[in-house]
Amino acid sequence: MSSLPRRAKLQVQGVVSKDEFSSFSELSSASEEDDKEDSSWEPQKKVSRSRKQLAPKESKPKRMPRVKKNTPQISDGSEAVVKEELNNSVAIADTALEDRKNKLDTVETPKTAKRKRKCSAQAHSAQRTKKLKADEETSKATNVEGESNSSETPSTSTVWGGTCKKEENEDDFTFGQSPLKKMKTETCPQGQPVKFPANANNTKEEVEMNWDIVQVLSERTNVEPWVCANAIRLFNDDNTIPFIIRYRKELINNLDADSLREVQQTLEELRAVVKKVHNTIQKIKKEGKMSECLLKALLNCKTFEELEHVSAPYKTGSKGTKAQRARQLGLEGAARTLLEKPGELNLLSYIRPDVKGLSTIQDIETGVQHILADMIAKDKDTLDFIRNLCQNRHVSIQSSLAKVSSKKVNEKDVDKFLLYQHFSCNIRTIHHHQILAINRGENLKILTVKVDISDGVKNEFCRWCIQNRWRPRSFARPELMKILHNSLDDSFKRLIYPLLCREFRAKLTSDAEKESVMMFGRNLRQLLLTSPVPGRTLMGVDPGYKHGCKLAIISPTSQILHTDVVYLHCGQGFREAEKIKRLLLNFNCSTVVIGNGTACRETEAYFADLIMKNYFAPLDVVYCIVSEAGASIYSVSPEANKEMPGLDPNLRSAVSIARRVQDPLAELVKIEPKHIGVGMYQHDLSQTLLKATLDSVVEECVSFVGVDINICSEVLLRHIAGLNANRAKNIIEWREKNGPFINREQLKKVKGLGPKSFQQCAGFIRINQDYIRTFCSQQTESSGQIQGVAVTSLADVEVTNEKQGKKKSKTAVNVLLKPNPLDQTCIHPESYDIAMRFLSSIGGTLCETGKPEMQQKINSFLEKEGIEKTAERLQTTVHTLQVIIDGLSQPESFDFRTDFDKPDFKRSIVCLEDLQVGTVLTGRVENATLFGIFVDIGVGKAGLIPIRNVTEAKLSKTKKRRSLGLGPGEKVEVQVLNIDISRSRITLDLIRVL
Repeated sequence: MSSLPRRAKLQVQGVVSKDEFSSFSELSSASEEDDKEDSSWEPQKKVSRSRKQLAPKESKPKRMPRVKKNTPQISDGSEAVVKEELNNSVAIADTALEDRKNKLDTVETPKTAKRKRKCSAQAHSAQRTKKLKADEETSKATNVEGESNSSETPSTSTVWGGTCKKEENEDDFTFGQSPLKKMKTETCPQGQPVKFPANANNTKEEVEMNWDIVQVLSERTNVEPWVCANAIRLFNDDNTIPFIIRYRKELINNLDADSLREVQQTLEELRAVVKKVHNTIQKIKKEGKMSECLLKALLNCKTFEELEHVSAPYKTGSKGTKAQRARQLGLEGAARTLLEKPGELNLLSYIRPDVKGLSTIQDIETGVQHILADMIAKDKDTLDFIRNLCQNRHVSIQSSLAKVSSKKVNEKDVDKFLLYQHFSCNIRTIHHHQILAINRGENLKILTVKVDISDGVKNEFCRWCIQNRWRPRSFARPELMKILHNSLDDSFKRLIYPLLCREFRAKLTSDAEKESVMMFGRNLRQLLLTSPVPGRTLMGVDPGYKHGCKLAIISPTSQILHTDVVYLHCGQGFREAEKIKRLLLNFNCSTVVIGNGTACRETEAYFADLIMKNYFAPLDVVYCIVSEAGASIYSVSPEANKEMPGLDPNLRSAVSIARRVQDPLAELVKIEPKHIGVGMYQHDLSQTLLKATLDSVVEECVSFVGVDINICSEVLLRHIAGLNANRAKNIIEWREKNGPFINREQLKKVKGLGPKSFQQCAGFIRINQDYIRTFCSQQTESSGQIQGVAVTSLADVEVTNEKQGKKKSKTAVNVLLKPNPLDQTCIHPESYDIAMRFLSSIGGTLCETGKPEMQQKINSFLEKEGIEKTAERLQTTVHTLQVIIDGLSQPESFDFRTDFDKPDFKRSIVCLEDLQVGTVLTGRVENATLFGIFVDIGVGKAGLIPIRNVTEAKLSKTKKRRSLGLGPGEKVEVQVLNIDISRSRITLDLIRVL
């Protein structure tokens, strides 16, 4: 194989071949084998070899000594990124980009390079020896040696060449280089995915675990290792999920957002475990209690439960375990002798009548037993065997009614857990919602829960230990074998069984919480992406009894036209009908939106009755019911006060209800996601995990829909990928001060919006060209004589020095401006160059963007050339080219939410008493849970489709949905299976998705 390091391969391979991505898995497995062969890192040796091999092919050999010089300067960090993050990563770098960086780098003069080239081999050897000594000292201090250093990122010029062979030895790579600072500020002008160095914003790990983070991440998420490695690198460089999903698809093998989010959350969990292990190691070392065996056990921990099991005896303030007290009495030698040379063991010699714990032979046997039990419970092979045994045997979780005083527990709460008062289920088949229900009952002191491991598992475990793992090496007397048997029983009952119970419960709870959070996220996404109903004047109604129904009429542009209060349910319904009719006629409003809160059913019946009588003629009035979850909380929030100052909070909720139909996304982002009410057991979940997931879903939805930066609100803008509340505020202030944004490049002039933030958000921000043309024409008329030379190149707008550029933009804001039609598309600015080359290939122009002619040209061209061949010729990936094609062919006002369902507009009402078993109805999904789907069928009470009735055959294959299964807002056809009027419960069967 070629011995060139990755750095050298850059000059040989400039373009990625089309079959590169097909070889990811092969490269990944090869890297894993290589890592196992290397047990230590010798940075100086690698640099030395690289320079020798580099002489005939490297045009600038002086770069290598500079790397070597910079290597020791890299700082230590706190995050753990394992070697596989590098070796399994796949990315593409731009050679021209590196050349520009090399020109910018003025650290090394020719004179310095010449002096470095004259260095003798002896000097290199001395430096290497010095470095190795330093590594040994570090190893001594932390008791961790080896491959953690290999997590350092290669140079920023590293590529995977199309003809790259599998590496035989890790020495072929150059590690530890300080990343060039310009890397994060540059984007690839060819539109190719940029290889971001993993160490751009984090440094090498402090602890090298005995397991590979990439491999464990792959096992827990069922995602290929090379994809996990690339995801780690992307997250390390602060890339957001929307940006990765749209513009870095090839690096994650087309993972969907939910799967990528699961990878991110699992990675954070593993890093939290690594961090806690590191802190525990440092703490135990400080107390002088660290041993080689304990260190190994700690470095084997993959979960918090395992870590707790190993470190519990060493916690501050702990009186120590029985095994520790026995060791302090000097009985550890006796325990080891029993296993290694039982014939030489004489327990009577350990008797000390005046020492507590050594006074009798029974005390000594007990002490030896405790030490052996502790050794068995801490042994990795033993724990692995019992875990594997439990996976193949029947292990159940059981719950029963707790023995508590009736005074402490509400009877109604007890009835809710009727199903779980005598419950037993195999841990492999139990449903997630059952785990959450059992946990809630246990927290309320209503249920007691235990994990049942059969006696057969214990007997087989003890037999394996005696015959294999803990078998004495020579003949042992019966009394010694009895001690060993007692040790096994004690270890299993007192140490191993509680550990397994904690692990099983923690794993079940963690999986159930994650699935519940994911379900909440899917429901939220479905709700946020409900198709908007633009161009209508709407009347929002917040129903109520005593305090009346609050009305708000909003214009097609969401402006508040009128607010009022009517009392429909206090005997004044007929008189108030005249007021409602007058308002609807005055504002030409024919759509009523009713919130589903208190008095909703009566208010719906009221409007349905008037509509049936044709009371609002000549208007053809329709109404719909929408969820008002969170509207009351929002109406008293500072955001609502800022948006609608001086308006009564009750009337604000009516405005919010109307806007939820007009533009659901823009309105629902104002409400904290957990208050929207489409989840399950949300109050029992980890609030940190729930908030992070829901915020990520909101960011994903807002980003994928896109926002018009010149008209969107600050609240909506802060949810764009790469932006936050402060940056959104600065953008709004810049817009108010300088006028609308003419192109995306102007975003670089906004305070606090650096190159990284621009890279993440630019593709999701739209600039309406019609609006800009109107603005520019007005500007030309008003200040045509003031403006100087017209600018014809977008490159003139680019800010190279951020601070200086911002100062210039204040005076030159009206000079360096030129609209770009690509700014209204989903094409990222990093791909503009390749988009222009593609346009020239098909004979199109920017003026045709989004028009039918453009679609025809693209189709005819791709029929002849094919998308793969075109991507290869343009030196980009198929995914990037597909984004460009979508951006050029989609109409200017394209909104993919139009593929989703709109609210149901009705004119009549159905009562619960009107239903019969067997009746076929159409309804709309209200909420999806892990045990069933709640459907609003228009009778005031949602019916439930049990999850067993939702089969894959009944789900639509062609319908475009962003969530698997069913989600809020989807229209379904159902059949009534059962009606329980006394409990207001309706059981439904799913017929099909409409």
